[in-house]
Amino acid sequence: MIRSRDIALYQPAQIRRATPLDLSAIVAVENELFIDPWEQAIFLEALTYYPSTYFVAVCDGRVVGFVVGGLEDTGENIYGHLCNLGVTASYQHRGIGRLLLNRIEHQYALELASGVQLEVRSSNTRAQQFYRNLGYRDVFRLAQYYSSGEDAVVMMKWFRF
Repeated sequence: MIRSRDIALYQPAQIRRATPLDLSAIVAVENELFIDPWEQAIFLEALTYYPSTYFVAVCDGRVVGFVVGGLEDTGENIYGHLCNLGVTASYQHRGIGRLLLNRIEHQYALELASGVQLEVRSSNTRAQQFYRNLGYRDVFRLAQYYSSGEDAVVMMKWFRF
């Protein structure tokens, strides 16, 4: 937990669109955090297809977090699909994940999405609570969604206009 006397030690994160030059740093964060990390080719493909909804957090001159998602059109609604979010462990609990999530949600709203969907491992209760604290709600489970056979919890947040 951050103590009030420690706040002055932290520089604010700059949130900006990701570029191809960020990919190696994004992959490093991904490999640090996830048991089944995306490969660099997947991050590059996402950047190619979803450049408007792909952001990085920069602190102290280096990429310390990222968020990537896309837009999906069901024919009735457009919604954002949050695909991946990560903040390197040494920069967690500083509000950077919240900043990244707020930025991509803002972009989804600008692109007329009515809400956001994401999947999270059923065992990742910390991430689930993070999303619940920011207005996401559990909607259903996907059995054996991950390559390990683990279920996913699908969560949604609807925008109010």
